[in-house]
Amino acid sequence: MSAARTPASGAPAAVGLVVAGLVCQEGGAAIAVTLFPHVGALGMVMLRLAFSALILLAVARPRLRGHGANAWRDVIVFGVVLGTMNGLFYLALQRLPLGVTVTIEVLGPLALSIIAGRRRSSWLWAGVALIGVVALAGGGWDRLDLLGVLCALGAAASWAIYILASARVGAAFPRLDGLAIAMAIGAVVSLPFGIVQAGAALLRPEMLALGAAVALLSSTLPYAFELIALRRLPAAAFAILMSLAPAVAALAGWALLGQHLAWLEIVGIVLVIAASIGAVRAAGRRVRDAVEPIG
Repeated sequence: MSAARTPASGAPAAVGLVVAGLVCQEGGAAIAVTLFPHVGALGMVMLRLAFSALILLAVARPRLRGHGANAWRDVIVFGVVLGTMNGLFYLALQRLPLGVTVTIEVLGPLALSIIAGRRRSSWLWAGVALIGVVALAGGGWDRLDLLGVLCALGAAASWAIYILASARVGAAFPRLDGLAIAMAIGAVVSLPFGIVQAGAALLRPEMLALGAAVALLSSTLPYAFELIALRRLPAAAFAILMSLAPAVAALAGWALLGQHLAWLEIVGIVLVIAASIGAVRAAGRRVRDAVEPIG
């Protein structure tokens, strides 16, 4: 019978899609880092959001009529959070290794899972995550740029808000309509900052082409893969797989950017991944509504 009737039957392929999405996402982030000297972090944010919005608007063709004031308020907040999250993430990437940045960013959803868990074991995983964060410094916080850490923590908080906002928008807008509209709003918010920072580089065709490639790798393909995978995987299993993002990011940083991590930083990444998986399992059924993306 079809995979739609027995989700477990397509689980191996779904796992492959989630992993492929993570590879695309972190590979796109690595490419974005190489463009920072040309367009700046905020210029890269603008390019990613603008091209992602164009792709999503073309695919979703969202209906703008028939939505109440509350729905529009929610999607505007979602779009602003989306732009803020991407901006802070790329600003952190300017100052921190990719693996470290993603590990700190994952603390946002991790905190949400711990709160949703409402069990004593959830706080145990919070302690494990805290040890992991301390280990990320590689034995001393002077190894990490303070502003970069603050930007990554801001991205983590934004990601937690993004998860909550996406649930509200997903309930108010059908299919990908809400995401497409929010992405367009995020692109508009990032526009003045990106233009000021990137300047004349935006007139270079190769920069536009690479910006489109980052948007495709970091947004369009991962979203598509995740939507397909969620039809075949339980949301909790999907959340556990997404917890592997820091490890994939560290590998992408090493392979594509030549970023080497100290052994304590690697231990920190492993501990945060373990805490994420443990918190998702502790949250049980409650976490499913919190972590499942819209669509």
